[in-house]
Amino acid sequence: MEPRLFTWHKVAESKEALGFGSYDMIQVEIPERTICIARYKENIYAFQSKCPHAGAKMVMGYIDQQGNAVCPLHRFKFALKNGYNVTGEGYNMRTYPVDIREDGVYVGCRL
Repeated sequence: MEPRLFTWHKVAESKEALGFGSYDMIQVEIPERTICIARYKENIYAFQSKCPHAGAKMVMGYIDQQGNAVCPLHRFKFALKNGYNVTGEGYNMRTYPVDIREDGVYVGCRL
């Protein structure tokens, strides 16, 4: 199996510098795309900025108690770990790897 190769983009100097709001989710720009970054418990997750169902901005939603990103439009729920739709509508969202390094927080995009 071929190893996955990523281009890593620095999104913050540290986890604390991400500046999460009351809903534990922010939106950031990296080259060629906008993504969401979420905090759930002690972990950081990255995923696509628009709901795969109707295109609503995920940053306007919230993270529920089970660790799912909830779309603000139709309340579809997506697991932060893998992007799977957990409410059964059949839509999955793209997720991105996050690497916390000494010099900052990085998000990986496939080459």
